[in-house]
Amino acid sequence: MRPFFLLILWCFAIAVQAEPTEVFWEDLIPKGYIPPPTDIQHGFEMAQQNLDAPVVTKFNDKQVKIPGFVVPIEGDQDKITEFLLVPYFGACIHVPPPPPNQIVYVKIPEGVPTVSLSDVIWVVGTLSTEGWNGDLASVGYTLLGEKILPYDG
Repeated sequence: MRPFFLLILWCFAIAVQAEPTEVFWEDLIPKGYIPPPTDIQHGFEMAQQNLDAPVVTKFNDKQVKIPGFVVPIEGDQDKITEFLLVPYFGACIHVPPPPPNQIVYVKIPEGVPTVSLSDVIWVVGTLSTEGWNGDLASVGYTLLGEKILPYDG
């Protein structure tokens, strides 16, 4: 009877681990953190503000599922392997980048099909608080991606 019980317990543990935690953008801002006011003059300033925005360590090295918009970094018209995931359309392209704790650098070595910049997607993978810096922005989180899914609301 004991081996059967252990098998059931092991199967349950595998099933629980298989489902990633849904993380939303507000979850990536530490409780109580209030960003300083943004200093954009006349809408022409494209510099990223609040570069010292703190990150949340609660999801570090955890399997997550997070929604957002894609800003491609590496890939071609068929497949992307690196991109920034941002909370709103146009971030880092048409408007100044959000603070680093509101951008996730995603790397999917096998690549995923290219998506429209205006499409919201889910990205599934392992999140870390390892930062990343590029031409477009400084980033507070890195995600080793496994797959993308259509956003289902």
